[in-house]
Amino acid sequence: MGQGFMELALIMLAVAVVTAAAILAFARRPAPVVAPDTRLDAVLSGQGDISGQFKAAIQAQAELQRTLDEKIAALDKRLGENLTDSATKTAASIAGIGERLVVIDEAQKNISALSGQVVSLQQVLSNKQSRGAFGQAQMEDIVRDGLPTTLYDFQFTLSNRNRPDCIIRMPGNKALLVIDSKFPLEGFHGLRHAATDEDKKAASAQVRATVAKHVSDISEKYLIPGEVQTPAIMFVPSESIYADLHDGFSDVIQKAHRANVIVVSPNILMLAINTIQTVMKDARMREQADLIRQEVGVLLNDVRLLSERVGKLQAHFNQADADIKNILISTTKITNRAEKIEKVELAPPEGPKSLI
Repeated sequence: MGQGFMELALIMLAVAVVTAAAILAFARRPAPVVAPDTRLDAVLSGQGDISGQFKAAIQAQAELQRTLDEKIAALDKRLGENLTDSATKTAASIAGIGERLVVIDEAQKNISALSGQVVSLQQVLSNKQSRGAFGQAQMEDIVRDGLPTTLYDFQFTLSNRNRPDCIIRMPGNKALLVIDSKFPLEGFHGLRHAATDEDKKAASAQVRATVAKHVSDISEKYLIPGEVQTPAIMFVPSESIYADLHDGFSDVIQKAHRANVIVVSPNILMLAINTIQTVMKDARMREQADLIRQEVGVLLNDVRLLSERVGKLQAHFNQADADIKNILISTTKITNRAEKIEKVELAPPEGPKSLI
């Protein structure tokens, strides 16, 4: 746009120069003396006006060009700053997106791993033998975490050759506490997926029959009078199944109580283990208290003997003191007598007597 204005200015300048040259040439030609022509004055006057306007136009064009240059420079600066800021923000956004993609990728890996674990757990729970091993392992972990190894055994053989999953030795009681793990999953699975009332009734009957069979097995196999204390513990390794038993099958729970079998969940078993641990600590404290009383009695006897011996030693000291006093008295007397003897003046010896 600035280049167009410059070209127009040059064209107008050329036209003005040509016009001025023509006028000068015409003015130099000899002419007859005639009266002044007013038209030439008008032309010259118009030419001056055109030259002034042309200069004003050039100045305006230069001012406009300067203004445009300043605005373009400011626009370039703002555009550069905006582009730099946008590039920085875009880079930060891309970095943030990359970090989020990494997090999403890790979450996807965790979800995939969790999905694999869920599938593995479903496979374990679908097999009765694997399900039993799963429940037993969970019970063993709870017992190991809460009790010392000397107080429990797994797969302990009773006198009737039956082997419960776990026995616990209680302090002050020779009878063993029996824990056996059971996982009645099929009936509850059928109950939760029952579509009709008939299916629910059939699933409920299966749950009652299964739990009753487990309770009967524990009561008949493990509750040996004098060897195993009552009640025995039936461990159910699922809080939801335990809750469903208490909510919908209270009659089964009551029958278990009457058979001297208590149904517990993992949380209840942990609470029972903690209670047993507290009882054992109290028993050990009582044992230690008896031992402390015995040791205090022995200590008192030693103090009594020490007192007697100190008394005897004091008697010896008193006797020695009396003997020393007697010795001092004797030495004083001897000293006095020696001094008296020393002060006695003896007569000079007499000469030999004459025999005539």
